[in-house]
Amino acid sequence: MPKKAKSSIVKVGLIQMSCDQKPEANLKKAIARIGDAAKKGAQIICLQELFRSQYFCQTEDIELFKLAETIPGPTTEALSKVARQKKVVILASLFEKRTAGVYHNTTVVLDANGKIAGRYRKMHIPDDPLYYEKFYFTPGDLGFQTHDTQYGKVGALVCWDQWFPEAARLTALSGAEFIFYPTAIGWLPDEEEEMNQAQHSAWETIQRAHAIANGVYVVAVNRVGREGKLNFWGQSFVADPFGRVIARASADKEEVLVVACDLNKIEETRQNWPFLRDRRIDFYMPLSSRFLEPTQAK
Repeated sequence: MPKKAKSSIVKVGLIQMSCDQKPEANLKKAIARIGDAAKKGAQIICLQELFRSQYFCQTEDIELFKLAETIPGPTTEALSKVARQKKVVILASLFEKRTAGVYHNTTVVLDANGKIAGRYRKMHIPDDPLYYEKFYFTPGDLGFQTHDTQYGKVGALVCWDQWFPEAARLTALSGAEFIFYPTAIGWLPDEEEEMNQAQHSAWETIQRAHAIANGVYVVAVNRVGREGKLNFWGQSFVADPFGRVIARASADKEEVLVVACDLNKIEETRQNWPFLRDRRIDFYMPLSSRFLEPTQAK
């Protein structure tokens, strides 16, 4: 009997949820939501950024380093068991304790056999009002990677990485079919509604542009609800390689989205838009400069 051809359809699961002050409660909720997504047919399931706790980077507090854990550690062990039982790939965003004084914002990719397929340490670390991440996180040192899993080639970037086309490009060049962005982004207090809408539009637009420029699926998974002074705007979404939003969650509710993605769309889109073919890589070396100084007059 000939082998059955592998399906080109991969179902991704997005877990958009609010977070409690107790890490144990958040882990329990996440595991339950992973189960819900698996029942709906999800094969690759992504949790939001730093899902084990409320978004703690709104303040600078040494006590909050107690939230960090090693990888492998208690959470990866618990989620590995779930991945193996449900036969799903899980992307889990964690506060990683690498050693005393060195911590990372890390996404772990757990394959459907429960083993760690890889990890990504957040490269771009913000320091903005209520996003004081430089206090907690050392910039990543693993580069931009793709992790080969049972259901597809997965690239993981994290939140602030969303704004950098170089990160998406290098992840796509390493072979990713999906770029996942675990996220914690919301509206600042007392912001005007017009600015709120402009910020959200920019956030979604640039990620759709990453999908278009690289011919990949982009999956953004945001948290939802009020935490401290931040009101997280939810609206997790999936963009196809043409940049079309094919699924979007609400702005104010917990949701489990399961979205069918046809991997054939990647090749089809890249054949019609051969951006990777036409890149002038022989002239891109200046991108390694912080800034290009004006040419001095001779």
